Amino acid sequence: MSAFDYVIVGAGSAGCVLAARLTEDPGVRVALIEAGGPDTAQEIHVPAAFSQLFKTALDWDLDSEPEPGLDGRRMYLPRGKVFGGSSSMNAMIYMRGNRADYDGWARAGAEGWSYDDVLPYFRRAEDNERGENVFHGAGGPLAVSDSRSDHPLTKAFVEAGVEAGHARNDDFNGETQFGVGPFQVTQRDGMRCSAAVAYLRGALDRPNLTVLAGTTAHRVVLEKGRAVGVEVAYADGAVEVVRAEREVVLSAGAYESPKLLMLSGIGPAASLGPLGVEVAADLPVGQGLEDHFFAPLNYRTDVETLMTAASAENLALFQNEARGPLTSNVGEAGGFMATRPGLEAPDVQLLMSPVLFHQEALGAISEHGMAFGPCVLHPTSRGEVTLRSLRPDAAPRITHRYLTTRQDQEAMVAGVRIALDIAAQKAVQAVVTGPFDVPASSSDEDILAWARRAGMTLFHPTSTCAIGSVVDSDLRVLGVAGLRVVDASVFPAIPGGNTNAPTIMVAERAADLMKAAA
Repeated sequence: MSAFDYVIVGAGSAGCVLAARLTEDPGVRVALIEAGGPDTAQEIHVPAAFSQLFKTALDWDLDSEPEPGLDGRRMYLPRGKVFGGSSSMNAMIYMRGNRADYDGWARAGAEGWSYDDVLPYFRRAEDNERGENVFHGAGGPLAVSDSRSDHPLTKAFVEAGVEAGHARNDDFNGETQFGVGPFQVTQRDGMRCSAAVAYLRGALDRPNLTVLAGTTAHRVVLEKGRAVGVEVAYADGAVEVVRAEREVVLSAGAYESPKLLMLSGIGPAASLGPLGVEVAADLPVGQGLEDHFFAPLNYRTDVETLMTAASAENLALFQNEARGPLTSNVGEAGGFMATRPGLEAPDVQLLMSPVLFHQEALGAISEHGMAFGPCVLHPTSRGEVTLRSLRPDAAPRITHRYLTTRQDQEAMVAGVRIALDIAAQKAVQAVVTGPFDVPASSSDEDILAWARRAGMTLFHPTSTCAIGSVVDSDLRVLGVAGLRVVDASVFPAIPGGNTNAPTIMVAERAADLMKAAA
């Protein structure tokens, strides 16, 4: 195979952005390596159907190690194995985090990543149907829309939040993040707008882009301290090195990018040495894993929910008018709150769905219900990703250590109490008929025990190849030439909100950094 200027591993959110932006220059040759295939499955594009993709061939279907803070439970960790990556199977919530998050990155040494630095990249990516203003962009690749589901249970939740004393907020990415309200979503005309739809689709016909679908990356090939290509296995089993004349870029996500680095000899010498790996760069790869831990309370209702979203009537609404329950992103509304005085930014986020959401989003939907609950936005618990073996097809070992610090436990308990207070308001009481799965009481002990049993990932792993420890502020791997990491693994700390929009922002800025370095 001929060499390329850039070889990108992973056609997820970041990889799609990079492939599209770099090939805007017709003189630049790009190879995009993706273990999955095209995003043709109907369940990808019908928003309410995304959970039907879990534990299918389009899902990496990872599991954590027994989690010490969850009484030894293993956590199901879905990740997209398809064009668009996890943006093809997420809940489509458009959320950037808080100004304080990015200013904190900059204060910690991530030069060029303050809020004022990154806001132009959020705006460049965005095509917000509300139009352009100081916070939002219009005309970008990524469609951002108001929900077309208009579910009565969502309205009841928001009304109850206001009754509980929280401000109404219709733009969590605007002047303030505090309050309750509906989420905007990455959809266009009621359909999912993944990174593959927004970025990759328009670039596929460019002659300078080669997409290697169904191709698994084995390791980064290093010669004299420089990344010169990626060893891959094709679907037929053939193994080859795809060579890069300028740079190799890992955009495989917060679990797989560190795994690939470690398989390439870039990682902690203390753990790679015993596996027989020749260490090329001793870096804390895989350490510092952060994620948002979410505990949804579930209530029964006699209001019709998304359980019947696929009815003939709703299908007609979706096909003819691009609205109705099938356009629901499931996580339709929520809120941001501080659980203690003196916080500059919220430390919990509430998320609400007009359908039961239990057993790690795998539980059967056998009756009508609604769910809402908190996630801890800034966990002090830290996990890690390590190698299971030297086989490239072996899943990594993943341990998050959710709820293993006192501060995280206290934030979760306080967040659940906020949710219980909203549940007690008139607007929610008017639509629920009783509990489906909630804490046994409002005591600290019962809330924490319930959260350990019922909580789950919010699908936001970050920070395993963080700026400052594994990569520099330009996302170049320390001590290795010609190699960058561009995905959520480079976040110095997890943002206070959903992570897809920040991942796209990072890739937008990385494309500029790479063009400037060429």
